[in-house]
Amino acid sequence: MASSPTLKRSIRFRDLALFYIVSGLNVRWTAMAASAGPSILVVWVAALLCFFLPLAASVSELSSRHPEEGGLYVWTREAFGEFNGFIAAWTYWMSNLPYFPGVLYFGAASVLFAFGPQAQKLSKSPEYFMAFAVGWLVIITLLNIRGVDAGKWLNNVSSLGSLIPLTVLILLAYFSYARFGSATHFDAASLAPHLTMKNALFWSSVFFAFGGVEAGSAMGDEIKNPRKVIPWAILLGGSVMAIGYIGGTGALLVALPSDAVGGPDGFVNGFNIMCTRLGLMWLLVPMALFVGLNAVGGAAAFLSSTSRLPFVAGIHNCLPPVFSRIHPRYRTPWVAIGVYGLAGIIVTFLGQAGTSVRGAYEVLVSMAIIAYFLPYLFLFGAMIKLQSQPAGPEVRRVPGGKPVATLLGLVGIASTSITILLSVVPADDEPNKMLSLVKIVGGTILMVGAGMAVFLYSRWKTGRIAREKLPLE
Repeated sequence: MASSPTLKRSIRFRDLALFYIVSGLNVRWTAMAASAGPSILVVWVAALLCFFLPLAASVSELSSRHPEEGGLYVWTREAFGEFNGFIAAWTYWMSNLPYFPGVLYFGAASVLFAFGPQAQKLSKSPEYFMAFAVGWLVIITLLNIRGVDAGKWLNNVSSLGSLIPLTVLILLAYFSYARFGSATHFDAASLAPHLTMKNALFWSSVFFAFGGVEAGSAMGDEIKNPRKVIPWAILLGGSVMAIGYIGGTGALLVALPSDAVGGPDGFVNGFNIMCTRLGLMWLLVPMALFVGLNAVGGAAAFLSSTSRLPFVAGIHNCLPPVFSRIHPRYRTPWVAIGVYGLAGIIVTFLGQAGTSVRGAYEVLVSMAIIAYFLPYLFLFGAMIKLQSQPAGPEVRRVPGGKPVATLLGLVGIASTSITILLSVVPADDEPNKMLSLVKIVGGTILMVGAGMAVFLYSRWKTGRIAREKLPLE
């Protein structure tokens, strides 16, 4: 009999490091953060210390304890059982669905700057934004079904969409400061964070921006030597993320007033203003295209990695077995990838309903944050719970052992909980705050409830099939 197809291990250190950069370093967060003013720099540092460092340490150890395909799903399942593992995977899987159109809307707004003033007429067109998002989701889905090599190629190239624009941004800010001085006044009062309804979403977005390093571990069986590669890739990718976010936000504040970089097109609009002031308008077209590439890469990275969760859930009979199928030629979980891409397209249409382009963008971002952070509670909880299990010599533990690991898990849980509370606050300029709140909270409750229903149905169906196979007495 022919052997069943298996997943292909072709993700190397370079691919994984670039994956962490393209999935974690999204230039739209620098513009969104800068629009909140100088105090956001302190929030960036707080997010780095209180969320990213505990997350990076937890992922490094958990992926060493359990390096197999599934990542977050497997860790939570090992720590808290099958039901909690499925709910963690379900919320993480579902949370990225509004993230896809959210990040692609940002890319759609950015590339318009490459095609002149006439193209800006499309900035108010929901049809254009939906067409851009749907078109790229189709391309990303087909490439990832085609194979790991095709999918990682798109991720690797898309990393240039964050590295090049942020490098150029910092250089332009330096020249702008040399000629015109700082556009923002920095002192102790302006740097002191003050939580208000206006900036609550900004704060939660900053913590959200540092997420993503857990995603690569979902492809554990497709990474070469994951125990060795994952920690070093996180170190390199995380360092680039921290420099890019804090340096990029500071550069925008030095070069421009905070009110010049808000909205879906905030980053490229800031670039436009700087290029005009410095007489470097030729830079705008390539930078706008690079930023669009950055948005595409963010969607591609999370679609490729997160689609592995329903694949593993299908293997464990928590989803229909069809999700566990591997393509005989391309050696990819093609059903899980295809269904996930289709679901992202459906959410793109649903997210636009009943609101403007700007309102849809803010709602999509907010929904992604509250749902995306729920699985981190499981992840940090698993970090604490699994300390009671013995670790073999091949496992890379957090320096300091169980006490340090437990402390990092508790800090991660605290910062995650605070971020969830902040993310439900509607944006200050949202015209219909109640509609926004209902979409965010109600959508999240329905999402979790649907996951519970799917799990219970799958368990019932599996039990029924098992009973039918029992011999009659």
